[in-house]
Amino acid sequence: MFILSIFGNLYRNLRRSSPGWNAIFSFLIAFSLFTNCMGIGEVIWAVNCGGDAHTDIHGIRYQEDKHSVGVSSDYGKSLMIQRVVPQDQILYQTERYNMNSFGYEIPLSKDGDYVLVLKFSEVWFTQPNQKVFDVVLNGEHVVVHELDIFGKVGRGAAHDEIVPFQIRNGKLKISGETSDIVDGNIIVDFVKGELDNPKINAIEEEEEEEEDQVNDSKQKPSRRPSGPKVKDPYSTDDTSTMLLPVFVAVGAFIPVLFCLCKL
Repeated sequence: MFILSIFGNLYRNLRRSSPGWNAIFSFLIAFSLFTNCMGIGEVIWAVNCGGDAHTDIHGIRYQEDKHSVGVSSDYGKSLMIQRVVPQDQILYQTERYNMNSFGYEIPLSKDGDYVLVLKFSEVWFTQPNQKVFDVVLNGEHVVVHELDIFGKVGRGAAHDEIVPFQIRNGKLKISGETSDIVDGNIIVDFVKGELDNPKINAIEEEEEEEEDQVNDSKQKPSRRPSGPKVKDPYSTDDTSTMLLPVFVAVGAFIPVLFCLCKL
């Protein structure tokens, strides 16, 4: 899902260094779009923090934010958010912030591998080191330390923090650490530091499909529905047959990089 952001940086470097950048970048875009379609996760919960419900370009349904803690704001609507398609700018234009630490409860369906996507955009400050805060998962695990959104991407630009973790036997496992799950929920906290207020623009939780479920896709084409009731953008008809063109694309990608280094 996030490969295009990597190729965006390659695009800028290629444009400056090589007259053949256009053909190379076209290949990279085709490759990234193909691999993006290979995702086999399922979004089980998503919220547009501080804003209304929204369905993004992947068909992911972000629910309306009904959190009672903190302040909801749509000040970001005065900006054109960079690094995101126009349809989904709203996910980075609305936000929830608080003068103290605050958090969201995120439901978990069962044991499995998960990815938490935290969406941020700085819409107020115009310099780094003015809004800095931590993100803590399940009350114990610091998953983002001293986040300075402006320091990373500037003002009015989308920035995602990706947090993979596992749930096994009622326990959360992340980066070699373990903590207990209570009442089938985990909490993601945005912890106030010394510099201004913590905030969040949108949250998405994805459950990765287990390998045995992928292998049984022919026998079990229908997937268990959960979370927002929209068409699953990550489902595939036959993942086993789609792997071959991936290997072909990767094989073509390696010599392109080799030639690029010679330019």
